[in-house]
Amino acid sequence: MNIELIYDADCPNVAQTRSVLIKAFAGTGVSARWREWERSAPDSPEYAKHYGSPTILVDGEDVVGTGPITGTGACRVYSDVHGKLSRTPPLDVLCSALSKVPPDKPEKNRWQAMAVSFPAI
Repeated sequence: MNIELIYDADCPNVAQTRSVLIKAFAGTGVSARWREWERSAPDSPEYAKHYGSPTILVDGEDVVGTGPITGTGACRVYSDVHGKLSRTPPLDVLCSALSKVPPDKPEKNRWQAMAVSFPAI
């Protein structure tokens, strides 16, 4: 799994986003490893320059499904399920992206997964 944090050096929301990201790793049991790209750094990949700050990508996809932007960069805000705006991605959305389970679709336990395969047998 490839996790990337894209940010602007002067973004006031980066530290809080890192904190939420660490909580998501702890909540999902995924190893806490990610790559960071400062958007204006010369070694940042071209695609990183087209996301607002802060953005988290999991396997190249924005955790909230937003695509890159054109033109100059911008600060980012996120919306939770109630429409409340936040400076960081919602924890449940990050956990879902890390565990690859959509937030509205609970993960099947082992017995449910076996029951689904019975008709095939």
